[in-house]
Order: sequence, then structure tokens, then C-alpha cells
Amino acid sequence: MSVRRTVLSSGLRIVTEEVSSVRSAAIGIWVNVGSRDETPAVAGASHFLEHLLFKGTPRRTALEISSSIESVGGEMNAFTSKEYTCFYARVIDTDLPMAVDVVCDLITSSLVTASDVDAERKVVLEEIAMRDDDPSDLVHDLFSDTYYGDIPIGRSILGSVQSINDMSRNAVFNYYKKRYLPQDLVVAVAGNIKHKKVVEIVQKALSRDGFLNVSGTPQVRPNTIVKTRSQQSVGLIHRKTEQAHMFYGLEGVARNDDRRFTMGILSAALGGGMSSRLFQEIREKRGLAYSVYSFAQQFAGTGVLGFYAGSHPSKALEVVEIIREVLADVAENGMTSAEITRAKGAVRGSLVLSQEDSGSRMSRIGKSEIVYGEIMSFDEILNEISSVTPEAVRKVASEFLLQRPTLALVGPFTQTKKFEKVLEA
Repeated sequence: MSVRRTVLSSGLRIVTEEVSSVRSAAIGIWVNVGSRDETPAVAGASHFLEHLLFKGTPRRTALEISSSIESVGGEMNAFTSKEYTCFYARVIDTDLPMAVDVVCDLITSSLVTASDVDAERKVVLEEIAMRDDDPSDLVHDLFSDTYYGDIPIGRSILGSVQSINDMSRNAVFNYYKKRYLPQDLVVAVAGNIKHKKVVEIVQKALSRDGFLNVSGTPQVRPNTIVKTRSQQSVGLIHRKTEQAHMFYGLEGVARNDDRRFTMGILSAALGGGMSSRLFQEIREKRGLAYSVYSFAQQFAGTGVLGFYAGSHPSKALEVVEIIREVLADVAENGMTSAEITRAKGAVRGSLVLSQEDSGSRMSRIGKSEIVYGEIMSFDEILNEISSVTPEAVRKVASEFLLQRPTLALVGPFTQTKKFEKVLEA
């Protein structure tokens, strides 16, 4: 395997994957902090801070940060999740030292001025408004809130209008200095690179302002079990939409559970593509929805198996009934060998095709290191997928698919009673 790993005395981890057949290189700095680490007073701080770190450092203005990457034809961006934040850039291999310097500058030395906080606050509020105007996006946040309740992992990554409006510059800056430490960082680089050279340029770039002058141990989020609400329910947001947007979710497996590969195959067979069971039943046979899909999501100490569909409001109850019936049938009878074979092929093929560029490879090794503290080889992952049997899928299905589900609805509804009756059947 061409993946290599170096751990510095500060606790910083540097992982690389050499791909000599390409002329690009991608760097990502993964930070072990996300929305589930926030208190109600700073809800949305991780995402707010992601925006603010692009606003300037003592060495570069916001324009100089973006133009330095764009002027060489590269791309640069960032994203925040419930458990980590990532800042990344992808450039021609010869421009990697510059890209490393720019991204590391954001991590160590961002100013986070009061004026920038006030300006970017408006941008984040616009992002919240955009989410609220997109019911297919809003329904996912509604599900998390309904399923988990008012605990950190259940809250929106964006925060709320009130929390963003109330957040001061000092609150954001203190959050930055407390959570962006070497022991909580993974630097991932993939492409036409050499590991030793990458370690040198990363150390040089991150050493400014004494950032690495500490001792630390790499931090991996503990797999503490998360308790969900004792009574699952139906969450509803009334919107005068042309479609009803539904998210039907069940308890899944946590990220350290060995059954996560089996759960992934079950999810793919149920709603992973046009040949999946739910797509065939809801769209192809009955024409009740345009978009139907499922996914298995894992976090530390918890997980969700979810199903999304968008349909005409008058057909929403029927769609929920079909999902319920299909899951009950699979829980009792399992899935056919043909369905499992198709799902395994789809998951394997998607995984392989997703690794065709340096950015995707960087994401795989960076996410693996920040989440698990180790990186499985590509062959190990493919072997795990291949070893999933119909019997294993049936066992997982019988254990998880008959639980009482949580349903999130965004659409022109005023009551949830008829949906609650279906879920209780």
C-alpha cells in the first residue's frame, strides 16, 4: 500500500498516498471538531469558524488566500460535519508547497476580526435561510432533531438564527484556539508526491507562530454510546410545497461496529440505485416519487439507517406504508442472492470509481485517520464488502428493520396522526 503515516511529538498526524500516475496533488487538513462538540450557546460555531478562517491572516488577505490557489488553476474549499471539519486544496503537483503553506496559514494564524465576524454572520444566516427554502435538505435536519432530541448530535450543523446572531467574536475566537490544536489535526496529502518531502513542507508551514511547540497525543473521538429519545415520533414542518418530503429513519450501527459493511450492503440493496427494492416498488411500479434513496450513516457511539422520498402530498401516506411493508418483508425473509450481488457490485464499483482523482484519495485517507485513527487498505475494504453474505444481511435486517421508526415530514400537513398510526402498525 502506498499510504504512509508520520506522527509528530505535538500529536499532529501526517498521512500521504503516492499516486505517481497523476500530475495533481491534494491537501486536506482535518480537524477533530464538529457540531456535536458545541454547547447550545455556541451552536453552529464549528461551521461559522470554517467560514471565518478564509477571511485573512497576518500574511494574506481574504482575496490573496483565494487568488493564490485560483491563479494556478487549483481549487480550494472547506466543509463541516457533525464530527470533523476539513479544509482542502487541489493543485498541480509542482504547486503543492504553495497550497500547503496557504491552507496551513488558515489553521495556525487566522485573525477572526470582529468586523469579519459581523460580515460573515450575514452569510451564515443566508445559508440557514437557503436550507429552510430547500425542503429536501431541511427534512434531514428535522429528522436529526426528532430522532436525537436536543443534544449536540441532534442539532443542525449550521446552528440556529438565534445562536448565530448571539455569537460574539470572543466566543468564536476562543473556540478556535481551544479546538484547533496539533493533537486534533490530520494533514492528508495524495497525488504525485513523496511522503518525506510532504512531511518537511507541512512541518515548516505549521511551525509558524509556535503552533507545533507543544507535546500531545493524537486524539480520536471515543465511541461513547449515544442515547436517543425513548419514544420515537413524527416530526413535522408545515410548508406549502408541491411535494411532501419524507425521511424515514431507524437506529443503525455505530462507526466502530464490524457490521457497518453489512449495513452498507443492506442500505444499497434497499435504496441505493434504480435496481434497489424501494426504487422499484415506489417509483418504477407505482410512479409515486421521483427521488427515492437510502443511506447508512455512522457516528461515534450511534448510527442511522435512513430512507428519503419525495412525493405528491396526497400520496405521502402510501409511500410511508410501502417503505414500512418493504422493510418488514426484508426483515422476515431477507433479500435474494441477486439483490445482494447487485448491491455488493454497486458498492465496490462506486468505491473504486470514486478513487480516480487525488482529491478523492486524500479524502479517504484523511477521513479514515481522523475518524478511526487508522487507515484500512483499499484491498481490505473491498474484501470486507465481498465477504458480506445474504445470511449476514438477513440477520442485520431482522435486528434493525423492525424497530419503531422516526419519521420527518416537510410539506402541506397540519397533523401527524395518520402517519403515527402507520408507524405503530
